[in-house]
Amino acid sequence: MPDIRLDVTDAIATITLDRPKQLNAFTTAMAHELIEAFDTCDRDDRIRAVVLTGAGRAFCAGADLSAGAQTFVADPGDPDDFRDIGGEVVLRMFEFRKPVIAAINGPAVGVGITMTLAADFRLAADTTRIGFVFNRRGIVPESCSSWFLPRLVPMQTALDWVYSGRLVDAEEALTAGLFYALHPAETLLAQADTLARRLTDDTAPVSVALSRQMLWRGLGADHPMIAHRIESRALLSRGASADALEGVSSFLEKRPARFPDSVDRDVPDIFGPDLAVPPFRPSH
Repeated sequence: MPDIRLDVTDAIATITLDRPKQLNAFTTAMAHELIEAFDTCDRDDRIRAVVLTGAGRAFCAGADLSAGAQTFVADPGDPDDFRDIGGEVVLRMFEFRKPVIAAINGPAVGVGITMTLAADFRLAADTTRIGFVFNRRGIVPESCSSWFLPRLVPMQTALDWVYSGRLVDAEEALTAGLFYALHPAETLLAQADTLARRLTDDTAPVSVALSRQMLWRGLGADHPMIAHRIESRALLSRGASADALEGVSSFLEKRPARFPDSVDRDVPDIFGPDLAVPPFRPSH
């Protein structure tokens, strides 16, 4: 993959944006490679979590502006069919079934920060600055960020960052709750790896997959009854699973669990019509 790298060590996959000379500026090719990488990681039961980071001194400088003033001009044919490619990447991350940790190793602006909003955790180098700079470029937020950002930080904070497009330092982003933790740049990846292992070393992969989707999709539910329905289906399915038998047996026998179920094969459909994924083009 020319614009990214995918490396797997033990159970942790690292996806690296790999255009360091261009500060990892985002391209359409990079978007398609990211989607392919998340597809690959979802299918591979050896992989328990993904760390997303950037090569060199930046995480991602935003959209590649090499086309100049025409950068954001698109000819979609039917306007109803035009889709923001950053949104397609983030929606793939949203549907992902394993933990995602963004290790933001340097500047992250525009799509460089919005692509991280579907990650479960954002760790950042303590010198990092971010910017939702869209209004300063004459465009608007993308990558589903108008949905994610107000769910991650207070609305007034989101409005400040988006309206002004100003650069935000790491401490402010941490205080607002967008960042989970700050670390020196030289230890950031090691800290992300430690967090990934803490999340996955002693847990059942299928249960983590379901829990991730239950929590993220639940943000869009309009009543706790929907959560009750989904949790009831999940408990019914998982309670009779080989993983549940192993989880209880290993606890009683005081030994590490060896969960047999597969994310690729054994994740049940628990959402049904309650939280079905809507189509891109609504029916009329």
